[in-house]
Amino acid sequence: MGDTGFALIPHLHPKVSFNPFSDFDPISIAVTTTQVLTVTPSMPVKTVRELVGLVKQNPGKYSYATPGIGTPGHVTAELFRLTLGLDMINVPFNGAGPAIASTIGGHTPIAFGSPASTIAQVNDGKLRALAVATRARLAALPAVPTMAEAGFPDVEGDFWVGMFVPTGTPADIVALLSREIGDIVALPDVKQRLASLGFDPVALKPQESTARLKSDSDKWAKVIQGAGIKAE
Repeated sequence: MGDTGFALIPHLHPKVSFNPFSDFDPISIAVTTTQVLTVTPSMPVKTVRELVGLVKQNPGKYSYATPGIGTPGHVTAELFRLTLGLDMINVPFNGAGPAIASTIGGHTPIAFGSPASTIAQVNDGKLRALAVATRARLAALPAVPTMAEAGFPDVEGDFWVGMFVPTGTPADIVALLSREIGDIVALPDVKQRLASLGFDPVALKPQESTARLKSDSDKWAKVIQGAGIKAE
């Protein structure tokens, strides 16, 4: 099993002993998800545009929590920061839980987090969600606009979870496993559970998954380079 981080390995960890592109073959990118831009409720903003204006008026004042260096939350936050020319301070945590807890407490007033780590907090009023960084609204957060709807279409952070096998695995086995994954994520109860956690079942075929792996690697490599992200 792998996720979008698989595509980032060569850029974050150039000395690792394996290559995700040459040593593995995708079976299927099974589901996609995104990142949710949230703020502590005491922040005097209710839209992304208001947040951008506040940060620009106060360069270097505001910090944002991320689950760790090179995580989806971190690279999406850096895409947001670079695209809009914002002066904000990244505070990386060891996981989504501590990052979200810090934002709830107002210590790091801004956060990019996965739907799974933020939906319950948003629904309970502990966080205010300003936007989701995906092309379509999330079923689990239907009132939260997309970044494009908020006026910032270039800030898009779709991420995925998929299945991989060692390169050279027989094609008939790859095809069988790909079909099985597609059938599983299409089950009504599975789709409902995935949607409640902010996941969208896509079940991409092996060739489609390979293309997605490559395009995501190219996209996030630019962000990693532009932000000077270095894995610790």
